[in-house]
Amino acid sequence: MKRIYSLMTALAFSLLATSSLAANPTDVPKNKQTTLGLYLSPTETWDIVQKAPEKVLFIDVRTRAEASYVGMADGVDGLVPFVDHDPFWAWDSKRNAYKLEPEQNFISEINRRLAGKNLNKDATIIVMCRSGTRSAVAADRLAEAGFTNVYSVVEGFEGDTSKSGPDKGKRTVNGWKNDGLPWSYTLVKDKMPLEN
Repeated sequence: MKRIYSLMTALAFSLLATSSLAANPTDVPKNKQTTLGLYLSPTETWDIVQKAPEKVLFIDVRTRAEASYVGMADGVDGLVPFVDHDPFWAWDSKRNAYKLEPEQNFISEINRRLAGKNLNKDATIIVMCRSGTRSAVAADRLAEAGFTNVYSVVEGFEGDTSKSGPDKGKRTVNGWKNDGLPWSYTLVKDKMPLEN
């Protein structure tokens, strides 16, 4: 039985390494493209995390507030915000939103989480944000830091916004939650960043 599990795991990772599982990279919107060109859908991510959780680091890169108020995907190894809100809630007039600041310890926290699973920079790392844009930037930052196998969940946790109809502007198109994958509002302390 153990041998069959090992063979299934090897097959899953060989498929991951040799295919563009989620989409043809040219079909990925420009703002969601990464330098490594590695993409997954939420369903593919869930399948991989279920088959070989010990061989993958699955990271939610959204803010603490997003995780607290919107929930988190099951199977995530940790919340490591790529950016977070300015502590004084400064306003960003270009975006018409509260200003986001880069997290200074993003790379060191990813390294810590990898070490906690006995993985290294060449391990499969999957990053997910709200809709796939921030995770693409986070994947690029990891690639710049020497990580070689970083996948972005293209549709993110909440998905893309509907362009028309009664749900126009709402995140109802795709994404982890809209795909019916498991998630919860209950947060696990060991998975949360507790310090800046």
